[in-house]
This record gives sequence, C-alpha cells and structure tokens, in this order.
Amino acid sequence: MINLPNGLFDFQEACSLFLVDKVGLQDSKQTITVKAPTGAGKTVILIDFIDKFLSSVNSNTAFIWLCPGKGDLEEQSRQKMISLLPNRRTNTLNDALLSGFEAGSTTFINWELITKKGNKAISDTEKKNLYDRIAEGNRKKITYIIIVDEEHSNDTKKANDIINAFSAKNIIRVSATAKENKLYEFYEIDEIDVISSGLITKALYINEDVEYDGELESEYGYLLEIADKKRKQIAQAYSLQDGKAKTIRPLVIIQFPNSSDRLVEAVEKKLEEMNYTYKNQMVAKWFSDQKENLDGITELNATPIFLLMKQAIATGWDCPRAKILVKLRENMAEDFEIQTIGRLRRMPEAKHYDIDILDFCYLFTFDEKYKEGIKLAMSQAFETKRVFLKDKCKVFTLEKQYRDKDVGGLGERETFKQIYKFLVDKYKLSGNKQENRLRLEGAGYNFNEKIIGKMLEGKFITTDSVFSEQAEHYRQTTRTVNTHKHGIELLHSVDVLKSTIGMTTQKTKVILERLFRKSVAVPNKLLSLGTAEYYAFVINNEHKLKSDFREAVAMTGVQQSLVFAPKTATFRIPEQELYRYDSTETDVEEFISNAYKDYSSAMIVEGIRSKSERLFERYCEEQEDIEWVYKNGDTGQQYFSVCYMGVMNKQWLFYPDYIVKKTNGDIWIIETKGGEIGNQSKNIDNQVENKFASFKQYAEKHGIKWGFVRDKNDKLYINNSEYTDDMATEHWKPLKDNF
Repeated sequence: MINLPNGLFDFQEACSLFLVDKVGLQDSKQTITVKAPTGAGKTVILIDFIDKFLSSVNSNTAFIWLCPGKGDLEEQSRQKMISLLPNRRTNTLNDALLSGFEAGSTTFINWELITKKGNKAISDTEKKNLYDRIAEGNRKKITYIIIVDEEHSNDTKKANDIINAFSAKNIIRVSATAKENKLYEFYEIDEIDVISSGLITKALYINEDVEYDGELESEYGYLLEIADKKRKQIAQAYSLQDGKAKTIRPLVIIQFPNSSDRLVEAVEKKLEEMNYTYKNQMVAKWFSDQKENLDGITELNATPIFLLMKQAIATGWDCPRAKILVKLRENMAEDFEIQTIGRLRRMPEAKHYDIDILDFCYLFTFDEKYKEGIKLAMSQAFETKRVFLKDKCKVFTLEKQYRDKDVGGLGERETFKQIYKFLVDKYKLSGNKQENRLRLEGAGYNFNEKIIGKMLEGKFITTDSVFSEQAEHYRQTTRTVNTHKHGIELLHSVDVLKSTIGMTTQKTKVILERLFRKSVAVPNKLLSLGTAEYYAFVINNEHKLKSDFREAVAMTGVQQSLVFAPKTATFRIPEQELYRYDSTETDVEEFISNAYKDYSSAMIVEGIRSKSERLFERYCEEQEDIEWVYKNGDTGQQYFSVCYMGVMNKQWLFYPDYIVKKTNGDIWIIETKGGEIGNQSKNIDNQVENKFASFKQYAEKHGIKWGFVRDKNDKLYINNSEYTDDMATEHWKPLKDNF
C-alpha cells in the first residue's frame, strides 16, 4: 500500500482505479491517455496504480516509465516511488541492461538515454542492448505496460520503434495538455477538483495592482518593485501561520525573452540596487549556459528569492514556494508555455490557508504576446501522427529548385520606387503630405503619437479561463515614445517588414525613412513625420505596412531567363512525416492512394486542409489510375520547391501541394488554390500569378504534367495555360476531363 499518511485524494483514487480497471480488461484499447493538470500529483497516481495492479491483477508485469530528458525527471519519479512504495522494485536503465526486465519491477528511463544518436543502450555492439533485454522479457512471458510521462515531449521514429519493441499490453500517456482521441481510452482530472483538494492555488491573478500610464522610466524596474512588494506581503502572511516564516520563503521567477542579454544585465543591476545579488545568494540564475545559486532552490526555506530564467521551466521541476512570475518583454513574440503557470500554482504544504494572498499566485507582465503562446500550447485543436513512406515511393526522385543567394534583387533605390509607386496608386497619394495623412488614416493607418498596446488583467480560476476573450479583462496601454527605450521595438518591426520584401534590415530601414521620416531629405516623400511620430507610426502600423509591402512585392514580375537562374538539387520523398489529424473523427478510412502508410481521412478534415485540398485528395482516392499521391510540406529543405521571381527581381520559393504518380507512369505536380463562391474569388495568395508563370516554366523544361486546381460548387477545375482569377474563362477546365 502506498505510504501516504492521509492516503490519496478522491480524484487521485478515482483516476488510479480507472487505470486499474481499463488495463485489467483483456479487450481494452491499448493506449490510455490521462489529462492531469500540473500539480494534480500524477506521479503519486501512477505509483498507486502500479501497486494496485501488481497486487490485484497481474504480478507478472514489468512497468516501463518513460520520462522526457529535461530536469532528471526519471530519477525524481524513481525516488518518489522508493519513498512511497519501498517494497516495490525500481530500476534504472543501467539496471535493466545489466539484469533485464523482471516481473514486478518498474524501470525509469530517460528518453534521451535511448533516443539520442550514438547511445550505447541501443547499439548493436553492446553484449546485451535494450532490444535484447526487451526480447528476453517477452520470451519469459512477462507482460509489459508502458507509462509515457509528459506524453507530448517525444514523438520521433526512434521513440516509436522503442515503444513498439515492447509489444506492451497497454501504453499509458499522461500530460497536462493531453487531448481526447476517440481511438484511445481517455480520462481527464477536473482542475476544480485539484483546486478543491488544496494541492494548487485557488486562482491566478494577472497584473494585480498594476497602474500603467506609459510614462514609466523603466517597465522592468516597475514590475520588479511590484513583485517584490507582493513577495514581502506573502512572506509576512506566512509569518502569521504558526511561524512558517522560517520555513517558507516565497520565490519570484523572472522570465526573459531568449535574445535578452542587455535586458538581463539591466535587471541584475536593478536587483542589486534593491540589495538582492548573487553574492548575498538572494538571486539565482538558470540559463542554458549559466547557472548560479541553484543548489537546494526548491526547498521551502531556500535563500534565493529571485530566480532569473530564459528558457521555459524544465519539465518536472517542482518548486511549491514559487508564487510570483514576472514575464519581461523585449517586444519579441516569445512563446509562453503553460507549464510555467503550472509551476506557480502548487501549494507549498498541499493545503489552502483560507487567506487570499497565500492561496493565490501572481503574474506580472506587459508582454502582449504571452497569451498567444499559452493558447498555442494549450488548445491546438489537432494531434499529430507519424507516418512512414511506402517502399514503392522510396525510389522516386525529382529535380527541385532553391534560391541562388548570390543573386540579389533590386537595390533599395529601385525597391523604394516600386513601393512608393504602389502606395501612391493604391491610396491616390500626392505631394500634399497633409492630404496623404488623411487618406492613409481613412484607409486604416494609425497616427497616434503614442505606442498603443493592451494589457490583460484580472482573476482567473482555471488555466483555460485565461483564454477568455472577455473585454473586461483587457486594458489599453499607451506609451510615450522614448527613442532609447523603443529602439529595439522599432527594429523588431523593421525586421518583420524586411522579410516581406527580401531586403536587409538596414536597407528596409532606409526605405521606411525615405517614405515617411521628416529628417531624411528626399524629394519623393509620402509623409513628413518627426522622430517620435515616425517610431510610433511604424510600430503601431506594423501589420498594415506588412500587408501593403507584401502586396507591392506580389505585383507580377518579369521572368528574365538571364536573371532567373535558381540552383537545383535532387528531391526524394521524406521516409517519415508528421501529419496533423482530428482525433475526434469516428468514421476514419485509410487513404490507400497516399504515399504514406496509415494516412487517413482524419488528416484531411476542415481546419487541416483547405476545401480544394480535401476535394482533390478524395478525388484521387476514388480514381483507379492513381498509383500514389504525396502531400508536400509548406516550407523546409526536405520538401519539393520551385523558385519564382517577383517584381523586385527577388527569388522566392513556393512548395506545390501535391505530387501524383499515375499507373501509366505520368508524374503530375498540382498546386491547389482557393476557388470561387458566388462568383467571388476565395484565393488569398497575391503571388499566384508569379508562381503560375514559374511553375509553367519549370514543367515545360522538365516535361512534367502540371496544373493549378481550384474548387467551384464542390467541383474541381484545373488550369495550366494562362492564369485568371475569374474561373468562368476557358482556361479553367473540369479536372475529371483533364487530369
């Protein structure tokens, strides 16, 4: 029996019994997924399940507990089991390699020890490698059950091969971000039950008591002072709880953007001014290449009260005294992982005190992007599945094109002229700068002299509630331009725009200044903005400028054979691929025509494939003259690409959607685009004409059949002659008659 003085909480017991029941059935689904909020005690639940199963169901079972490679989670879990079940046998990977897998044992394995290239655990030269020991256990008729901790962390061919080698009766996957899959058993622990148990905080407060008027001398300084004030209040509240001030020292985590060395130095200096330093051990650092004062930091009475971090907190890191997170920004789109909030929500003594300041946790940030990162991490609608290429497709090759980086596009002067002309034509601009401002403002450009943003604030009970789009949770922020403080923010906007027009940062900066900035003396200028106005204009209108610049670049270019000379390489279909799929689909059929095994109809649902793609793949599946169909990737060196040139004489790549081989040996390359609905085009690709021209040139050179395919009234049409957006022209022909 598990060694807990008060036993399991009801929700933990219910989950453990669910696992015993499902694994005990002979005909249960092989995979069981458990969604457990961070702080729910999933390790305790799994240990109790193992004990119950070995005692009451099947003692001739060996458990394999797979953990991600960060934070030594496998050793943490093993030590937890030793303390809770001292009479049960626990093994490391080395133990298993030396003695094999024994009935009644639980072997804790770090993924990196068995999947990293060159590891001896799976080397053929070892006398007894992992596969040998697995086979040995199978010959002994031992039943394997696999537990995959943090199940989202490893999804590779090698990991898949190792799991398959066990031929496990069941695979139990556990994560805070698991999603329901109709093909698997699924169990979700209600976050409210975990809150009610006292294991995690009652709520998360975001930006409590933050008063932001945009006139701060230092954003990070202000947030650090607010966080320290809150930390002192929490410490004082602990001191009134039976002398807990000596045993619980609340910790403030400061998280930086990855590219933030200058910001780190500034924060260290601010903390030093507040009398918190590395030397007096009040400050700790956990960066990938720098670590300081980390020994014993998770202890409730540890000395450090500020922890500086860049990367997301390591999987399995458990520090219940962490109560406050300061998320700093440098105006970069950094992901904010859901585990970070999870670490804040643990209660240090696994109980509530019924005092709000102790029963809540706190996040302070001016970062407007962090919510997007949480949403991305928590609520992506689709899972991914790894599929493997059929043997008959492994010999296929095709010449692909890629950019010649030695060939530049237009210079900044010519690019400026092109963008200038585009903006003048689109918005009917003139030499009258005041009138130009009115026209641009009327078209949606923002001329506020301050930098506009928004800040999330409020009390959130569950993690999911942070995603709510309720207006009352937001407050608009304005910041007076400071060229010193906001120079990096301006450069970030310039970097966004440079990728749109294919220029360097410096050249893009020159183009923007010649178009809009007063201090740059050029005859052709659309606006004449002062320095502060210019900063605010570019930062506030980043998305609008990006859209216009992209449209300017997309104007049909002249494909000059002397200039247009992309480099080439041999393309082969990747031997394995990750495809998203809808796990809630019930009527799933395998697509036999696809180049990959186990590619199914669940991979072409709405939200994953466009309508024209869905119709095309289903059409191919129904045709008897299709040998195979390959769905190409969207970007990356491993995929098939064709080079095209825009009006700036800049080389760009696009990735046609499909390669099809017919039974007569013909190779077709197909690009799908949005079709028409009610005589209105659904195509949103403003480079479509440039792509069409280059695609046609490529196909003629290589003698390959090709076409652009679009949908109209649930029927597909193909064009490989002359591109028109209007599908009523003779160039768009029924696919069924021309493919």
